[in-house]
Amino acid sequence: MQIQDRVTQTEITTCSLENAVTSSQNHLLGIQYPDGYWWAELESNVTITSEVVLLHKIWGTDQDRPLHKAETYLRSMQKEHGGWELFYGDGGEISTSVEAYMALRLLGVSASDPVLLKAKEFILKRGGISKTRIFTKFHLALIGCYDWIGIPSIPPWIMLFPNNFPFTIYDMSSWARGSTVPLLIVFDKKPIYLTDPAINLDELYAEGKENVKYELPRNNNWGDIFLTLDKIFKWTEKNHLVPFHQKSLKVAEKWILERQEDSGDWGGIIPAMLNSLLALRSLNYDLYDPIVQRGIKAVDNFSIETEQTYRVQACVSPVWDTAWCLRALVESGLNPDHTDLVRGAQWLLDRQILDYGDWQIKNKEGQPGGWAFEFENRFYPDLDDSAVVVMALHGVMMPNEKIKHGAIKRCLQWMATMQCKTGGWAAFDKDNDQAWLNEVPYGDLKAMIDPSTADVTARVLEMLGACGLSIDAVRVQKAIAFLEKEQETDGSWFGRWGVNYLYGTSGVLSALAVIAPDTHKNQMEKAVNWILEKQNPDGGWGETCQTYREPTLRGTGVSTASQTAWALIGLLDAGMATQTWAKTAISKGINYLISTQNIDGTWDEDEFTGTGFPCHFFIRYHMYYQYFPLIALGRYQKLKQQF
Repeated sequence: MQIQDRVTQTEITTCSLENAVTSSQNHLLGIQYPDGYWWAELESNVTITSEVVLLHKIWGTDQDRPLHKAETYLRSMQKEHGGWELFYGDGGEISTSVEAYMALRLLGVSASDPVLLKAKEFILKRGGISKTRIFTKFHLALIGCYDWIGIPSIPPWIMLFPNNFPFTIYDMSSWARGSTVPLLIVFDKKPIYLTDPAINLDELYAEGKENVKYELPRNNNWGDIFLTLDKIFKWTEKNHLVPFHQKSLKVAEKWILERQEDSGDWGGIIPAMLNSLLALRSLNYDLYDPIVQRGIKAVDNFSIETEQTYRVQACVSPVWDTAWCLRALVESGLNPDHTDLVRGAQWLLDRQILDYGDWQIKNKEGQPGGWAFEFENRFYPDLDDSAVVVMALHGVMMPNEKIKHGAIKRCLQWMATMQCKTGGWAAFDKDNDQAWLNEVPYGDLKAMIDPSTADVTARVLEMLGACGLSIDAVRVQKAIAFLEKEQETDGSWFGRWGVNYLYGTSGVLSALAVIAPDTHKNQMEKAVNWILEKQNPDGGWGETCQTYREPTLRGTGVSTASQTAWALIGLLDAGMATQTWAKTAISKGINYLISTQNIDGTWDEDEFTGTGFPCHFFIRYHMYYQYFPLIALGRYQKLKQQF
């Protein structure tokens, strides 16, 4: 794309700033959907598309989809080293690469194809199939390319535990729960499906297929007790001694059916959707059963087909994107009663969830009123989306303000009751923090729980301060104390849902600036100094996904539009609260955004700056590098006279 002429790093002209803001506003307004929402691609890695290929092969629905385009997509995503990546520039990842290889073989690509020969070399150098994650091995077991004996057992009778039991399925995170319940059935049935073409992947065993040891990996800590338990579970299966066997499976089946949305989704995420469809297949549901048809159609709705390629998103983000676009447009100067803003806000109001979901198990006092991330997800509203939606609605002037305020009031009471005992807020659940669950063999992604985090807690507090809302003062003080405790020694905060410390630190600064500006100047000053230390020579900021594995890299990486915007938003909000401005750094950051903006008002960004599961799953939100820069430019424009 053509880039606007670069401005100097010493002066930001009023004209250049206004042009950048107007161009960005025009772009966002130009891509709004007729119904009022915004929505862009949520890009992850190729495992999602690979697993959808597997699903269609298992159900025999592959001929009804343009999967030849999926082959083109998978080929295009292979890197020069032969592997496929979790995130841009990571050097390739073995499980991702094995699943892409599997999908290409299922699509009829010969093992002697140059693409697969190159991939094979990459995979074998990293230890082959035996070194992949449990979920990769599970997918291979479904088609006979791995032995089920190497897959951990999950006893189905956990479905029967009463809600007051020390552990239930509701102690798993919502995403783990939505995937695990259907897998209780699949892991019990241990099906092996014949596909067309039938394949084996013997060539990907570095030690030779005949030498494979189907053992669960040891962690050499107390968690290895679960390996002993797994042997006991397998013994009960082998000897037909699984307690309450059929009753447990029936309860799991009922749970799955009850949680399917009218749109066919389960949990609004592809893993839960695929696993639920695999469970129904294991139970011999007919392809033309309406439950199955809805489910498969829901998977189709997550796909993106172009002239050449076919790929599938892990999730869709219309509520999230719409709320942030509204905030960006209002904060950058669009009239609050602008017709397009009112349409967007009304679309959000219509999406408020008034049904009880899984959250009610641990929250007995709250009434429904939150928002979810996706088009449909009534069982799993989340705190982050809800807070951003409330801030977006607050900024828009609606024809009937009383209706808007009623929706906000209802959401606020729900959010207050979702506060965890730590004082913070988690994404989807309350007190979902039994960390031992991350040690079970099945949980090798270390994402089995949903504990309270600094970034979500900060968003809730920012909402309270920015919108002039109030909840019990004790709750607010507990939340602030939680953020104090979570601050790192260098002044930063961890980012659970965005990469990484730049995301977390910016969010907390925005919260403290409006909720505790007088009492927490020291914390803000320390965080500001950390951000200033991390600014790149080009004026921008960036942070690699590697920081989840190597915290010493925190705040370092190639400059990106979204992360530069986060840093600027934090600095601007802190400056407004303390009346101490990092003028030079802010000006350089604004210059970076203006000078890297395309002529059509957009920004480019290859890096993944969204986080699904730290270390294991990252997201490239295609709207992040559009609306966050506009927010930063808009806030600067309002405050520029103080520079």
